[in-house]
Amino acid sequence: MAKVTGIGGVFFRARDPEGLAAWYDTHLGVMPVPTDYDQPVWTQDAGPTVFAPFAQDTTYFGREDQAFMFNFRVDDLDGMVESLRASGIAVDVDAQVYPNGRFARLHDPEGNPIELWQPEGPGT
Repeated sequence: MAKVTGIGGVFFRARDPEGLAAWYDTHLGVMPVPTDYDQPVWTQDAGPTVFAPFAQDTTYFGREDQAFMFNFRVDDLDGMVESLRASGIAVDVDAQVYPNGRFARLHDPEGNPIELWQPEGPGT
């Protein structure tokens, strides 16, 4: 059986698409879509990816009308948090260390929730 081999893109609506793309590039290193085929595209490192539908009434994403949340793998959670905070971005670090790693939470300029995950443990 044929199967999906990975995430090929994430597409979502934004009030200021160019500004939001620049924010993700500046603060998280997620490059915007190239303007031509000769430019490089952001390429993620291989690693675990969770695909998890949540119940309609979940509070995990924050706002009741929020339909999605980004979770980005990072190689140095403390360094990323330090850099974001130095840029004036509020970041909440979960004090608990889970069997699968450590987590932090922030929001982009349009209020979309972002979870940062430093994987640890088996399979990472």
